[in-house]
Formats: sequence, structure tokens, C-alpha cells
Amino acid sequence: MTTALLEIVDLGDGEIVLQRAEEEGVEPLVSIQFSAEASAYLMDNNLEVAKAMIQAGIQAAARLAETSSIEVDADTAESKKAAGGRTVH
Repeated sequence: MTTALLEIVDLGDGEIVLQRAEEEGVEPLVSIQFSAEASAYLMDNNLEVAKAMIQAGIQAAARLAETSSIEVDADTAESKKAAGGRTVH
């Protein structure tokens, strides 16, 4: 597995993304967008909350990777996305 430098970027339109630092114009790895109601509840601390959410997600993925020998197959993830599959937890 290669190591990439990641950055969290506030796009200014209410969307916050996690992307590879060296790649521009590529689909972000993660995109977070808060509704107006959520933004008001967060008192416009959207970036800080998004950072915490992304950090928690990366930590959870690292723990899962440590306990499992299964690697993520990008083709499988894309096929689920294309099929419109959603999982709500």
C-alpha cells in the first residue's frame, strides 16, 4: 500500500472534502456537506466537526485493517456505488 499526503479542504460552498494533496481535479476521497439546520446547530464550526469525523473514520478503518486481512477492492466499491446501494447505520 502506498502512502499519500491527504488534505482536508473547505470548498467554500458548504462542502468539506478529504483529498490527496498532490492531485487536483480528481474526485475527493470523502465529501461532507452539512445542511443549513446542522450548520446552525454547529454554530458554523463545520470544518472542526468534519475534521473530527474524518479522523474518527480513518482511525476506525485502521483498526479494522489491523484485525482483518481483507483489502479494499476499488472495483467492488465502485460497483456497489453504481448499483445505488446504500447502507444506513
